[in-house]
Amino acid sequence: MNQVYSVEQVNAYIKNMFFADARLARIYVKGEVSNCKYHSSGHIYFTLKDGAAAIACVMFAGSRGGLNFTLRDGQCVIVGGGISVYERDGKYQLYAREIVLDGAGALYEEYERLKMKLYEEGMFEHEDKKPIPAYPSRVGIVTAPTGAAIHDIMSVARRRNPYVQLILYPAKVQGEGAAQTIVEGIRTLDRLGVDTIIIGRGGGSIEDLWAFNEEIVVRAIYEAVTPIISGTGHESDTTLADYAADLRAATPSAATELAIPDVRATLAELRGAEERLSREIRNKIERYALRLQTVDSRLQRLSPRSQLRGQQQYLAALWDRMYAAAHERSRRDRHRLEMLAERLHGLAPTRKLVNGFGYITKDRKPVTDTAMVKQDDELRITLLRGSIRAVVSGVEEGEQDG
Repeated sequence: MNQVYSVEQVNAYIKNMFFADARLARIYVKGEVSNCKYHSSGHIYFTLKDGAAAIACVMFAGSRGGLNFTLRDGQCVIVGGGISVYERDGKYQLYAREIVLDGAGALYEEYERLKMKLYEEGMFEHEDKKPIPAYPSRVGIVTAPTGAAIHDIMSVARRRNPYVQLILYPAKVQGEGAAQTIVEGIRTLDRLGVDTIIIGRGGGSIEDLWAFNEEIVVRAIYEAVTPIISGTGHESDTTLADYAADLRAATPSAATELAIPDVRATLAELRGAEERLSREIRNKIERYALRLQTVDSRLQRLSPRSQLRGQQQYLAALWDRMYAAAHERSRRDRHRLEMLAERLHGLAPTRKLVNGFGYITKDRKPVTDTAMVKQDDELRITLLRGSIRAVVSGVEEGEQDG
């Protein structure tokens, strides 16, 4: 079996190989900073990357004299130092002794300086943002007349609402004089009175997007009366125009979606609102119809004619009750009268004037005792049929026969 080495021996051997290579002992590497972390010990750990690869880096606290700015993610820098192996982990990394900003890095520093200046002037305040019109009829666009951005904007606009008029101001979006043409486009469309302005371009490096970081562009956006949507670069790109705009979109296509409502969704919303309105109107009509019926019934009850009919019905009922009561009273009285007549008839003197009986009156008073008459008195004898006038010729006293 061949000789077997430990991991420590292998890592130490590889480290010696790095030391033996003079080009790796003192090397300058250009790239973009990411994952930058300042450790409490004073060391700085970060990754240097480009489009194809990445390398771990560390700047020890003792070497920070070679850094005259604050290291941040996104900066393009040139790192000078040596490449070696960290034996414990078996990973190689760049041990930085000096770091300088590359050209793009210098732009990034200028970007941060200008952003702070304009922020302190209040150009990024949310209170100053203007609302985006919900239903625009004309939308202005400041971008290059050729390229993916304008084609994306037109495609999205046609799909969402083909009735919105698009007005393009062809501007340079990169290179010398680009910022000035963007400003002219904003001011021209602002004077034209469009509903919304979209500014933007496709993605690119910080150099490519720099026109949208120029101070004159930021001030033109801030001073515009028309609401402005900025859709510059890709989703990860943020320009100062994005901060100053009334609304920021990730891309030009997204800016168009924010500026132009989807007519299909709007129509669907209108249909839903129409249905809700119709339903509410029907419900109100039904409620008012029911209320009207209730009020009409109440008015019918309170009307003079209705009250008169009620009184007539009441009088008719009262008359019927009175008639029935009178009829019943009459019937009872007749019955009582008949009973009394029968009793009276039974008690009448004439009832006993049969078989030769009669009764005697003197001066219309019944004679019940011989002491009540004397000789020559005129008496009246009432018989069953007729009466007899008589003169007393004599009176005989005696007891009544039993």
